[in-house]
Amino acid sequence: MKWLLLATLVLSACREKPNEVRVAAASDLSEAFEELGKKFEAETKMKVSFTFGSSGLLAKQLSEGAPFDLFASASERFIDETVKAGACDGATSAHFARGRLALYGLTPPSSLDVLTADTTKKIALANPEHAPYGKAAREALERAQLLEKVQSKLVLSENVRQALQFAKTGNAQFAFVAWANVPESERTTNALLIEAQLHAPIDQSIAVCLRGKNADGAKQFAAFLKREESSVTLARFGFEP
Repeated sequence: MKWLLLATLVLSACREKPNEVRVAAASDLSEAFEELGKKFEAETKMKVSFTFGSSGLLAKQLSEGAPFDLFASASERFIDETVKAGACDGATSAHFARGRLALYGLTPPSSLDVLTADTTKKIALANPEHAPYGKAAREALERAQLLEKVQSKLVLSENVRQALQFAKTGNAQFAFVAWANVPESERTTNALLIEAQLHAPIDQSIAVCLRGKNADGAKQFAAFLKREESSVTLARFGFEP
């Protein structure tokens, strides 16, 4: 009888639906997703855990077997890579917001021309090979005809949040960062919003992953992101529809 009861309990546990959604998300989404995650948890009673990093490196982890439930990338390109690798479901791929690039410095940047000044020794940006904001920064410098002038000053970081830390700690005079990662109190004093036409759009995209344990929860969180109230929260953090 005891063995029968134990077997029943084990079987019931195995049939229990997962109560956690594991999300791999681009670094620019960190502040906004932490807030949205709390709202989602309060509404659904389902836990959301986030792993933030550069979109390219997260895509690599997923392609190599990382068991996330949902991938939120700052570029559709990396969603496509995970779909080709069999890690994400292409049918669930969708855009949900657009990010904006900014230049941050402890000394307020008045224009991109400050990057050519003799007092500017280092300029941080996320590695363009795997970070969409780094790629956008290089494009902006090229279109502003400044890349050759500042090439020797560029310092690469692993992701866009690390680039921001380089500037905040004085390890670089300026950093190309995500507008969404700049504290609201510092946007008018320490950051310059880069003209959108200087680089390709930074479209935030999502896809449900195939190796996670909670596809249903991932779909719920993806749908939650596209709701109007979530769009309002994303806009407050600097994302455009």
